Amino acid sequence: MAVELCLLLLLLCGSTISEVQPIYKPPPGTLDFGFVPAKTYDTGAYHEPGAIGILFKIVHAFLYLVQPNTFPQDLIRKLAQQQFGNTQGDYQKAIYYEIGFIVSAALGLLFILLLPLVGLCFCMCRCCDNCGGEMHQRQKKNADCQRSCFATFLFVASLIISVGVLCAYAANQHLTNQVRGAKKLVNSNFKDLKIFLNDTPAQIDYLVNQYNTTKDKALSDLNNVGPVLGSRVQEQLGKEVRPALDAALTMAGAIRETKEALENVSVSVEVLQEGTERLHANLTDVKMHLSNTLNDSACNAAQAASTCNIIRNSLAQLNINANFSGLPGVSSQLAKINDVLKIDLSSLVQKGYAAFNDTPDLVVNQTRNILSDIKSVLESIGSNITTFTRALPVQKILADLMVHLTQSEAYVQDYFPLVEQYDFYRWLGCLILCCMLVLILVFYYLGLLCGTCGYDKHASPTTRGCISNTGGNFLMAGVGFSFLFSWVLMIVVVLTFVTGGNVEKLVCEPFEDKNLFKVLDTPYLLNKHWKNYLAGIIFKNPNVNLTFEKVYSDCKENKGIYTSLHLEYLFNVNELLNISMYTEDVALKIEHIQINLSKIILLDEIGKENLLNFSSSGIDGIDFSAYLTEINKSVTKVDLLSFANDLEARADQLPKGALENALKGHANNIRMIHNQQVVPLEQAMSTLNQSIRLLKRTSSELMVKVKNVISAVNAAQDLINNNASQVIVQETKKYMDTIIGYFEQYTEWVKESISMEVAACKPIANVIDTAVDIFLCSYIADSVNTFWFGLGGSSMFLIPAIIFAVKLSKYYRRMDTEDVYDE
Repeated sequence: MAVELCLLLLLLCGSTISEVQPIYKPPPGTLDFGFVPAKTYDTGAYHEPGAIGILFKIVHAFLYLVQPNTFPQDLIRKLAQQQFGNTQGDYQKAIYYEIGFIVSAALGLLFILLLPLVGLCFCMCRCCDNCGGEMHQRQKKNADCQRSCFATFLFVASLIISVGVLCAYAANQHLTNQVRGAKKLVNSNFKDLKIFLNDTPAQIDYLVNQYNTTKDKALSDLNNVGPVLGSRVQEQLGKEVRPALDAALTMAGAIRETKEALENVSVSVEVLQEGTERLHANLTDVKMHLSNTLNDSACNAAQAASTCNIIRNSLAQLNINANFSGLPGVSSQLAKINDVLKIDLSSLVQKGYAAFNDTPDLVVNQTRNILSDIKSVLESIGSNITTFTRALPVQKILADLMVHLTQSEAYVQDYFPLVEQYDFYRWLGCLILCCMLVLILVFYYLGLLCGTCGYDKHASPTTRGCISNTGGNFLMAGVGFSFLFSWVLMIVVVLTFVTGGNVEKLVCEPFEDKNLFKVLDTPYLLNKHWKNYLAGIIFKNPNVNLTFEKVYSDCKENKGIYTSLHLEYLFNVNELLNISMYTEDVALKIEHIQINLSKIILLDEIGKENLLNFSSSGIDGIDFSAYLTEINKSVTKVDLLSFANDLEARADQLPKGALENALKGHANNIRMIHNQQVVPLEQAMSTLNQSIRLLKRTSSELMVKVKNVISAVNAAQDLINNNASQVIVQETKKYMDTIIGYFEQYTEWVKESISMEVAACKPIANVIDTAVDIFLCSYIADSVNTFWFGLGGSSMFLIPAIIFAVKLSKYYRRMDTEDVYDE
C-alpha cells in the first residue's frame, strides 16, 4: 500500500515534467519557486545513555577481547539460505568465530557444575571435623600477619563484588527506565509517520500550483512581447542602424557649425580690414607728431642728442604687420550653406530614429493573433494538470494508510502496559539476583566488622569474645550462601552472556557499520528465485539494483522516497509524464511569428540630397593657407605697450622740460591706441582663427565623409528591408528558448524536489534506528550485557571470597581446644 501511495504521488507530480532538449539554451530569468513546504520531524533517532555509557564502553571492550573476529558474512548467508554445513569447514569457521563465547560459556558451565559439588563436599568434610571443621587452632608465630592478610583480601574481594552488584543494579534499573520512557519515543515515531503521510499531499499540491509561477512569467513575457522580442530585434538591428543615424545626425550638426563658422569668418575679416586701415592712419599720425617733436632744438643739446636719435631710428616700427585686405571672401560658400539649411536635416534624422524606435509596437501589432493562441496553450496545460490531479485517488490511498497507521498505533498503545508489566517481572527477578549477592556481602561485611572489632590478641582461641565469635559465624554464613546462590547466578550470567554478547556482535555492530545490510542485500538470500529481494517486492522485478543499504542511507539523509526506492525503474518521470507536446506547440507557434519592418524609413532621398549639397558647397575651396598666414602674424610690427614704455623711459633720461613732457604725452597716446584698436583686432583674429580651423577640419575629405554617411544609412536601410527577417528569426528563436526555458526550469525544479524534498523518508530510517539501534541495542543489549558483566564478575569473585572467609573465620570463632605449652 505504501508503495502504491508513493507511485501515485509521484505520478501526480510527474504530470508537469518534460524532457525537452533545447538546441540553444539562453540564460532565462531565474524563476523563484520558493521552498517546498516541509515540517520538521520530532524523532531524534539517537540515544545518549549518560553516565552509564562508561560501563557500556567497558563491556564493549570486554566483548572485543572475547570476540575480536570480524562479522562472519559468509556464515550468516549460509545459515539464511539453509546451506550451513554443506561444505567442509563451516563448523570449524563457526567455532573459530564463537571460540571466545564457547570458552567463556564452558568456564561458566564448569563453575555451575563444580561449585555446588565443591560446596557439598566441603560441607560434608567439615561435618567430619576436617577442612577446618575441627574447633581447634594451632598457635603460630605469624598468626596476626595471616589474619590481617586474610581480612584484607576478603575486604578487597567484597568491594569488587559490591562494584559488580552496583553495575548489575544500574543496568537493571537503566533498562526499566528506558522501557518506561520508550512510549514517548514510539509516539514520536508514529507522529512523524503521520506527518509524512499528511504533509506529502500538500507538497504535491505545492509542486502543481507552482506551475502558475511558470505560466505567469511566460504570460508576462508574451504580454510584453514588444519590450521583450521587439527590443531584442531592435537591439540587433541597432548595431548597424544607430551608428548610421548617429553619423547622419552628426553631419547635420556639422552643417550648422559650418554656417556659424562662415558667418564668423565673413564678419571677422570685415572687422579686421576696417580696423587695420584705421590703425595704420593713427600710427602714421603718431610717427609724424613724434618726428616733429624730435626736430625741436632741445634735441640738439649734448645731453639729449643721443636719446633723440635712438627714438628717431625706432619710429619705423610704428606700423601694421598683418594685411587682411587681400584675403578672399566666403560669401558664395555661405550662400550655398544657407540653401542647404533650408531643409532641416536633423528633423529628418529624428524621424528615422522615431520610426526605428517603433519596432516594439510593430512587433506587438503583428504578433497579436499568434500570442493569443500561445496563451490558450498555456491555459490548457494548467487545466490538464488540474484534471489529472483530480482523477487520481490519492486521498483514498492516504486515508487507507492513515487507518492502518492508526490501528498500528492503537495496537502498540494497548500492548505497551503488558510490556511494562513483563518488564517489571524481569526487573524484580534481576533485583532478587542482586539481593542474593547483597545478602552474601552483608554477611561478609558484618563478619569483618564484628571480627575486627571484637578480636582480642591477648585472648586465647578458647576464650575469644562473643563479638569476635559472631563475626566468624557471619563469615561462615556468607560462605554457605555463596555455595547456595553462586550456581544460580552463574546460570543467569551464562545465558545472558551468550545471548546478549551475540546480539551485540551479530546484530548491533554489523548494523552500525552496515555490514548487516550487505548480508541482507546478498542475491538470492531471502528468496532463492530473486536476485534483489527489495526490488522483487516493490517492482516485481528482482533484477533491479535496489538494496536495503542504499534505501536506508538515502532515508537517513532525508531524501525523497522517489530517489530512495529508485522508483524510476517502476515508471520514468521523464518518459511517461511530460509536457513536451505542449512545449512543441508553443515552439511551433512562436516560430510562425512573421514581422515586417519595411515601413521603417531611416533617411529619405531629400535628406540624402541635402547631404550631397553640403559636400558641394565649396568650403573645401577656401584658401585656408592665406588666412592662416595672416592670422599667425601680429597686428603691429612692435608691441605698442612695450614701445610706449620704452619711449617713456627714454623721456625720463632727458632734462626736465617741454621735450620730456611731449614724449610722455606721445607714449600715453600710443597706449590708448593699443587698448582701443589693437586689442579688439586681436580678439577678431582669435575668432577668425577658430572659425578657419573648424572649416578646414570640416572640409577635409568632406565628399568622402558624406558618401560614407549615405552608404551607412543605405546599408542599414537595406538590412531592415532585406535582411531583417534573418535577425527576426534568430531573435524569435532566442525568445522561444527563453519561454521554453521557464518550463525547463520548472521541470528541473520538480525533478529535484521529487528527488530530495517530496515525501522525504527520514521517518522510515528513524523507525529502523529506533527499533534496532535504540530499542534492541542501546536499551536491551547494552543493559543486559552490563547486567551479566557485573553479575558475572561478582560471581567469579565469590570463589576467592569463600577461601578467605573460611580462612579468616578460624581467627574469629571461639575454639573448643587449643595448644598448651609447659613452661
